[in-house]
Amino acid sequence: MSRLTALLATAAAGALALSALPSNAAEPVEQTTTTGIAAAFESAAAKYDVPKEVLVGVGYAESHLDGHNGLPSQANGYGVMHLVSNNVNPTMSEAAKLTGLPVEKLAKDTASNILGAAAVLDSYADAAKLTDRSDLGQWYEVIAKYSHSADAPTGRLYTDEVYKIIGQGVNAAGVTTAPQQVTPDRGAYANVAPLGTRTPSSVQAADYPGAIWNAASSSNYRVGRTAAISTIVIHVTQGSYAGTISWFKNPSSQVSAHYVVRSSDGQVTQMVAEKDTAWHVRSANPYTIGIEHEGWVDQPSWFTDAMYRSSAALTRNIADRRGIPKDRAHIKGHNEIPGNDHTDPGPHWNWNYYMQLVNGGNPNPPEYNFTTYGTGVRVRSAPRLSASVVTTLPGPTQVFVTCQVQGDPVTAEGTTNNWWAKLRDQGGYMTNIYIDHPAAKLPGVPEC
Repeated sequence: MSRLTALLATAAAGALALSALPSNAAEPVEQTTTTGIAAAFESAAAKYDVPKEVLVGVGYAESHLDGHNGLPSQANGYGVMHLVSNNVNPTMSEAAKLTGLPVEKLAKDTASNILGAAAVLDSYADAAKLTDRSDLGQWYEVIAKYSHSADAPTGRLYTDEVYKIIGQGVNAAGVTTAPQQVTPDRGAYANVAPLGTRTPSSVQAADYPGAIWNAASSSNYRVGRTAAISTIVIHVTQGSYAGTISWFKNPSSQVSAHYVVRSSDGQVTQMVAEKDTAWHVRSANPYTIGIEHEGWVDQPSWFTDAMYRSSAALTRNIADRRGIPKDRAHIKGHNEIPGNDHTDPGPHWNWNYYMQLVNGGNPNPPEYNFTTYGTGVRVRSAPRLSASVVTTLPGPTQVFVTCQVQGDPVTAEGTTNNWWAKLRDQGGYMTNIYIDHPAAKLPGVPEC
């Protein structure tokens, strides 16, 4: 743990170089020669006999295939594959032992991080006596073990998300996997009710009927309040939904929030009753309610319309029940609370849109922000390969998409996509294949 803490303070952030795309505007197929992260997945999968789909699925669930410049997650996990060092998750130390690589390299170097995760998954597969490693369905319990979740329902939540990603396929950060129709063998998890499944014995959320109740460890919050509730605080988890839930259930984490909201569909989990004091904003804990949102401050792809709308409905409900004014003086970001050093929810959180929703409005979704991958990505005057080039994006870039349309098919790294995004700021179209999102058609973005 101390080595990782020192690492965070002293090591320089690294970025994986991506090579440029061909410059010929008439080229019938635009392709990247990216070798970095894509090659790392291929190499690690081959070396440790772990299916690429499993490796990529875990990585996308954890990080959207972004190493976040070597910064740690809330649970002290690092890199694309979220190798962790805490009291319940030893994947970082296991990776170091299995690969012989130093912790610093596993944490900061993307290829090493992926290799380390493959080595850990390989060791878990050996322990499980996996009979057919090519059968993606047999990896369920191995993936669940990799999560080191606090309990079986959280483990199933995590692993079901990975299999959902495997089923959809991934096209992000220069990495592609084709959609796979897989029937997972859940083994010991087959009879575990996943979080979000309503059964006659389901525990009603303490305060918000739309939430799933999943209590944080009693070591991570204080029973009761010492001040009247007057403020709602918006957070970003710096980690995955399942990972955050698991972390709040870890008695040693000494942190919690009242609610956690999932990126993909806005699912809400309540972990601390509003009458009790969650530990999320230091000295402001007594008078605040904390809402965590799955994702990373530096990655706008996590902030979906489903998340915004679900969270806004929750905030509106809390405010109405408790007589809290629905304004920015009483609904604040973590970074706006005195005595705190966090930056969330960060510059990509759309406060104007969110507050309109909180106040009962039904505004059109904002231009959706995404990040691109590769260098030399061309923006054209129309969604056609023969159209003139308006500009060229110099590297991974944040773009604002106003709508999308079908156009010429474009192939890169074995995947073909005919959807194009209309960009607000560049005044042209780029193929969706170079947008850092696994879906060919960007979810929630209207057609032009």
